[in-house]
Amino acid sequence: MNRQPGFSVRFKLTLSYAGFLMFAGLLLLAAVWVFLLRYVPDRAMLINPDDRLKGVFPVRSALLDVFVPRAAAVLAFLLAFGLVGGWILAGRMLAPLTRITDATSTAAKGSLSHRIRLPGRKDEFRELADAFDTMLARLEAHVAEQRRFAANASHELRTPLAISQALLDVARNDPTQDLGEIIGRLHAVNTRAIDLTEALLMLSRADRRSFSREPVDLSLLAEEAVETLLPLAEKRGVTFETSGDVALAFGSQALLLQLTTNLVHNAIVHNLPDRGAVWVETGAGPETVVLTVENCGEKLSPQLVSTLTEPFQRGTERIRSDHAGVGLGLAIVRRITEVHDGSLTITPRPGGGLRIEVRLPAPPVLSRRTSDK
Repeated sequence: MNRQPGFSVRFKLTLSYAGFLMFAGLLLLAAVWVFLLRYVPDRAMLINPDDRLKGVFPVRSALLDVFVPRAAAVLAFLLAFGLVGGWILAGRMLAPLTRITDATSTAAKGSLSHRIRLPGRKDEFRELADAFDTMLARLEAHVAEQRRFAANASHELRTPLAISQALLDVARNDPTQDLGEIIGRLHAVNTRAIDLTEALLMLSRADRRSFSREPVDLSLLAEEAVETLLPLAEKRGVTFETSGDVALAFGSQALLLQLTTNLVHNAIVHNLPDRGAVWVETGAGPETVVLTVENCGEKLSPQLVSTLTEPFQRGTERIRSDHAGVGLGLAIVRRITEVHDGSLTITPRPGGGLRIEVRLPAPPVLSRRTSDK
C-alpha cells in the first residue's frame, strides 16, 4: 500500500513528552499566579513600625520583573529536557518494535524460521512478539505441509499417468496383446486418478471455509453412510453396529457427510478380512457432539497412528489392499474437523484397529438451552 510520508512514531512520542512537560510547567505557573501573585498588592504600602510585619513588603510588578525571566528560563529548560529525554525514552520504549519490524521484513523475504524471542517480562510489546512468533511457527509448519502435500500429490498423480502411458505403449507396439485386458487395466488406473483428483478438490474446498453452517444431525449422517457402504461391507465380510442419540452439530451437511463417509469407509477397508466389525456411535454433550467410529484390524503402533492424518500416509498393508483409496481419507476428515472448529482424536485399540473420535460444536441456541438446564 502506497502511503504519504509522515513523522515517525518516535518523533511523535518525543513531541508528546515535551508538550506534556511544557503543559505541566504552564499549569504550575498558573497555580503560582492564581494562588500567590494575584494577592500581592501592585502599589507601595506604608508599614507601621509597631506592626508585626518587618522589612519591606514586595510589590507585584517588582515580583513579576524578577519571576518572569526565570520562569521563561525554566520553561526553556523543560522544553529542551523534554525533547532530549523524550527522544531517548521513546527510543527505548520502541526498541522492541524495531526487532518485530526486522522479523517481519525477514519473513516477507521468505525466511519463516526466524523468531523474535523478545526477552523481558510480559507487556504489550512482548505479547505482540510472542503472537508473531506463534504465527510464524504455524505459517512455517503450514508451508512445509503444503510443500510435502504438493510433492506427494505430484507423485501420486504421476504414477497412474505413467502406468497409462506404459499400457498404451504396449498396445501400440504389440498388436497381439489382449486389448480387452489392457482397456480394463486402463479403466482401473483412470478410476484411481479420478478418485485422487476428486479427493484433492474436496480437500481444497474444505480449506477455503466457504460454506454455510446449519444444524446437522450426525446420527442421520452416520445411518446414511452405513447404508451407502453396506454393499462394500458385505463384500468384505464386515458387520456394522450403530448406536447413539441425536447429535446436532453446526456446520455444512455436505462436508460432514463426507467426513462420516470417509470414517466408515476407512473402518471397512482397513479391517480384518471376513470377520471384521465396525462400531459407529453418536452422542451429545452440553456444548459439543461426538461421532465415534471403531473397527477391528491389526495392531498399530502409536507412532504410525500419529501420521495417519497426513496426506498420502498409509501403512504397509494398506497399499496392498484393493480398496486402499488414495491416502487422503483421514486427511480430509482432519481438515473438515478443523474448519468446523472441532477436534479429531485417533487412538489404537488394544485388540487391534482404531478408535476415531470427532468432537464438533453444537448449534449456539442448543448450547445455550443445554447450559441453562
